[in-house]
Amino acid sequence: MAVVVAVVVAAGIYGIGARKASGNNECAPALAIAQKASPLARGEVAAVAMATKPRLLPDVHFKDADGTDRKLSDWRGKTVLLNLWATWCVPCRREMPALDALSAKLGGPDFQVVAVNIDTRDADKPKNFLKEAGITHLAYHADASAKIFQDFKAIGLAFGMPTSILVGPKGCEIGALAGPAEWASQDAQALIQAVSAR
Repeated sequence: MAVVVAVVVAAGIYGIGARKASGNNECAPALAIAQKASPLARGEVAAVAMATKPRLLPDVHFKDADGTDRKLSDWRGKTVLLNLWATWCVPCRREMPALDALSAKLGGPDFQVVAVNIDTRDADKPKNFLKEAGITHLAYHADASAKIFQDFKAIGLAFGMPTSILVGPKGCEIGALAGPAEWASQDAQALIQAVSAR
């Protein structure tokens, strides 16, 4: 019996190790991109912390404007700037026009801004805010449970609001930022162009 238990435990440990190694191998290109683009995390985006180890991000779930379930892996094949925001967060509201401008300028087949609202009460409030602020280039996404924030907090990528995470085409971390940035700036555009270049 002890031998059987030892074999099962060893197989489990090997399986976990194999998955971790596989994730690391899968994320090696994203880490290389992060290292190459690291000198461009300056000026208006100097606070972006570029990844220093390969990490596959959780496949977080949220909903679109129609209430359809979406997940991060829906954007596989693209570089994504995933932004978590809320209407009660003043820096988030101030940042939205810059994210909208970035999406208008660079959004396309290789890059997309995915902004996810985490207001937990009035579902119409964030939609009304976006309309009033003239945000037209960002699709509406929301997680009324705010679980997406907790999922990223659990792995050390969400400390406050707003939170922005650069995600590679295979769902791996390229970089992260706790706090706002001037995403419409030349500094931000240069960084985004570098990490989303094919």
